Amino acid sequence: MEPGQLIRVEWRGKPVWVVKRTEQTLDALAAHNDKLRDPASDEPQQPDYAHNEHRSIKPEIFVAVGICTHLGCSPSYLPDSFGEQVQGVTSGFFCPCHGSKFDMAGRVFQGVPAPLNLVIPPYQYLSDTTILVGADGKEA
Repeated sequence: MEPGQLIRVEWRGKPVWVVKRTEQTLDALAAHNDKLRDPASDEPQQPDYAHNEHRSIKPEIFVAVGICTHLGCSPSYLPDSFGEQVQGVTSGFFCPCHGSKFDMAGRVFQGVPAPLNLVIPPYQYLSDTTILVGADGKEA
């Protein structure tokens, strides 16, 4: 995957996103914690092994169910124009149905209809380049 690239796959009839986050994206995650509804991901929307600041096994690879936690729409990935939605945040996900906004760790911003962070599905690495969604695990 190229830096910033998003790949969509399907798991249990749902869209799953795999995004290769850039170093700049990772560095920026902590800068907007004050704007998030659940910055520490205290709600159980992710497996234990993804309960960290990146909400992932490997920091650079983000895996999430691409369904808004408000009413089930699929947000749009805005890799370079998210600043129009949240000032000072370059990349993120925007749900055009009702205006919910999520950062590059799938954490929901305050003041939007979505009540929870995006769901992180169970997944594991079979190799450095292959992810299996639906099975709990860690790195290969």
